[in-house]
This record gives sequence, structure tokens and C-alpha cells, in this order.
Amino acid sequence: MCWAFTISWVVMLLQLMCVEAVPISIDKTKVKEPEQVETPPASDTGLHYDRYLREVIDFLEKDQHFREKLHNTDMEDIKQGKLAKELDFVSHNVRTKLDELKRQEVNRLRTLIKAKQDIEGGNGKSVDHQALLKQFEHLNHMNPHTFEVEDLDRLIKSATKDLENYDKERHEEFKKYEMMKEHERREHLKTLNEEDRKKEEEHYEEMKKKHADHPKVNHPGSQNQLKEVWEEADGLDPDDFDPKTFFNIHEHGYDNKINVFVTMQTPTLEKIYDPANEEDDMVEMEEERLRMREHVMNEVDTDKDRLVSLDEFLVATKKKEFLEPDSWETLEQNQAYTDEEMREFEEHLAQQEKDLNQKADDLQKQRDELERQQEQLNAQKQELQQAVEHMERLKSQKIEPPPEAEAQLPNQDAALHVVPQTNDLPPGHQETPPDQNNVL
Repeated sequence: MCWAFTISWVVMLLQLMCVEAVPISIDKTKVKEPEQVETPPASDTGLHYDRYLREVIDFLEKDQHFREKLHNTDMEDIKQGKLAKELDFVSHNVRTKLDELKRQEVNRLRTLIKAKQDIEGGNGKSVDHQALLKQFEHLNHMNPHTFEVEDLDRLIKSATKDLENYDKERHEEFKKYEMMKEHERREHLKTLNEEDRKKEEEHYEEMKKKHADHPKVNHPGSQNQLKEVWEEADGLDPDDFDPKTFFNIHEHGYDNKINVFVTMQTPTLEKIYDPANEEDDMVEMEEERLRMREHVMNEVDTDKDRLVSLDEFLVATKKKEFLEPDSWETLEQNQAYTDEEMREFEEHLAQQEKDLNQKADDLQKQRDELERQQEQLNAQKQELQQAVEHMERLKSQKIEPPPEAEAQLPNQDAALHVVPQTNDLPPGHQETPPDQNNVL
């Protein structure tokens, strides 16, 4: 995507994360007539709707009317949504493409949200519907078919808010990273015997000293630091350093503004970090780069548009901080967390581990109980099966019930003949009919 015509509000949204641009090398023989240099592609903003944002910007740039309005609208009016109303005047082809982009984005979000609901529902977790709806804040999901003024307004405001919060969130994430790294180191030490633990501690201190043993780092945005870029990246004589020429070399067409990230690149950071060294952490290198960028923006970017104009730049070069800056304290001189924060972090991890262990115990008890119940069911099933098999064998063999069972049954015929026979009576007696009431 070509960003040569990207206007200030677009750059404000995308350049905040553009930290990978490499300084432009200039041949000394061509300094007077510098060649037009293609703008480096912007890196990912980190927003979950980054691709959608870029594609919308790309197509809006192609509309002449909208591009002219962008040039003539100040930053505050853009943030307040006044520019979004100009969407009604863009060409039909651009509007059609924007409609298509929105439909694709809505379908993407719906697919992701459904997948998340399935995962959370399958794990027995309650679905946070409010959190899911926030995924749609950068567009109007009630109208999933057409890209309207409200969609552009939401996109501008969402990206502005999200990117302005980036530094704060980045600080917290890096702090957690550093505390987790220290926590894991401490936990590893607990697994070692006394002798190995001592060796590990000595090695750790040695690596810290080795990392801290680097040349002085010039203050970001100072004359010395810019001269470093001028000499090592641009290939120019430091004695010929000129602020205005420096600006013109590194100005990339963003309304005659400089991409300040150009001044925060490898000549400075290579003094501190080398990916081949055990003691150097590349995550910390990236954080150092972002700290430098943040410092320069706070000092120089007076209109807070995430870029530095020529006027802002020249004013900064006249300050005492530019000519005689304080030394720059690198990360190893500024621990990202306090002892109290580390203590609270480890307590939080311990509580999390305790909760997980309790859940594991509860689940094990539930499993044991289910297994016990299953064993009972299996035993009952086996007894029933044996009884059925026994009855089937008796039936197939046609076996009569045992005699003992018949002897226990009452016999009415026998009961009717228990009276003595007639010939057993004494002489002269006549046979008396039996009393039915005394048969038994």
C-alpha cells in the first residue's frame, strides 16, 4: 500500500506503532539533489481491526474530493467527526468497495465471536456479552451491509482512543513481562542445591554487569543523537550537521512532517543490544526503542498529531535540552517495577496457583466419586446379567422345581381323606359323615 499521500489524521492513527522503519541511507554525492524515496510500509498497529482500518484508508485516499478535505481539516475537527460527513460525496466506486469491506469485517467478527462463545461455553464459562460487543465498536453492526458516515466516524474515534492508550498498556505489559522473568528465575533457584544456586547467582550478576557495560547512549532527540544518525545511517560528515537538512532528508511526505521513529533506530540501540549475546533481551530492546520514541514525542510534538513538523523540529533544536542534554538512563538503570509491586505480583501468582490446585482437587474428588458410582453400576449390571443367564439355563434345560419345593405346597386331596376307614371302627358303631368344619 502506498502511503505517500496519507494525510495527518491517518498518520496519527498508524504511525504510533510504526517503529520498524529503517533510517534512509543517503549517498554523499547526492545530498544536494536527494532522490525521492518511497515511504516505508507502516507496521501493524496492534489493533484487532488493523487490516480493516488500513483497507478503508487505502480506498479513501483514492477519492480526490475526500483527499482534498483531509488536507483542509484540522486534527480536532477530524476527531470530533466533522470529516466523516464528507463520506457522502465520495465516488460511487469507492462507496461500493467500502460496503464490501464492511461486510467482510462484520463476517470476520461474527465468526470469531461464535468461535469464542463455543470455546467458553464448552468449558462451562459464562459468556461476557458486553465484552463481545466491544469488538464491534469501530463500526455500526446494526447495519452490516453498507458503509455509512457513522461507520467512518466510529472508525476514527475508536482508532484514536485505542492508540492513545497504547503507551499506558504497553508499560503495564512490559512490567508484567519483567516481573514474570524475575519470578521464574527465583523459582528456578529453589530447585537447585546450595552450590549450584551460588553458581547461578554469580552467573546472573555477571550477565547484568556485561549488559550494562556499553558505550554512552545519547539522549533521544538531542543534537548528539541526531548527529549519530546523520553519520552512521545517512553516511554524512558530523561536522556538516544541519537540522533543516536532516529534517528534509527524513521527511517522508506526511504534509512536510518527519517520522520521528527514524531517529530511534539501530545506531543507538545496537550499542546496548545484540541478539547473539546471552545477556541481551530483544523484548527489552523493543521497549527501549519505544521509550525513546515516547520521550521525543512528548518533548517535540507540541500539537500532539504523532508527527513532528519542521517548525516543531527547529524550535526543539534551539532548546538547552537539545544542545546540552542530560544523560539517558537505559532500562537497566530504571527497573520497571518496585519491590512492593514484585511482592504483590508473586502473591497474586501464589493465589492463582492455590486456586488452580483447589479446583484440581475438587475435580479429582468429583472424578473419584463418579468412578465409585460407575463401579457400583457395573457390579449391579453384572449381578443382573448373571441372574438372567441362570434363568435362561433353567428354561433351556426344562428342569422341574426340586421335590422339596413340592412338599412345602398344601395338598387339598390328601386333607380330604385323613378320616379313618369304616372297617377300622369298633363293632356296633356306624360311620358318621365327616364334619367339614373339622376336616383339617
